[in-house]
Amino acid sequence: MEYLLVITTCSSQKEAEAIVDKVLQARLIACANIIPAVQSFFHWKGEISHEQEVVVLMKTQKKHLDELVEWIQVNHSYQVPEIIAIPIVGGNTDYLNWVKEETT
Repeated sequence: MEYLLVITTCSSQKEAEAIVDKVLQARLIACANIIPAVQSFFHWKGEISHEQEVVVLMKTQKKHLDELVEWIQVNHSYQVPEIIAIPIVGGNTDYLNWVKEETT
């Protein structure tokens, strides 16, 4: 079984909660953490941007990644949303089993 930590950023707490609610209902993730008020710095359209964003950390199985990415892209307010998947190489077996159960 392969597990992932999927990270995205949103423009607001409201948008982050809406995304999390929908992907939880669809069982694409087992859980998410929303981290408010991070300051992001990035290049966009030839300029350096500074924006306040919300970070979302989602735990899931690798088999759901393509559908999760597609759902976020379609429902996100950004033209090019950050969506990064990081493999989970280990951890609490009971927790990972719970992730599996919640996303099956």
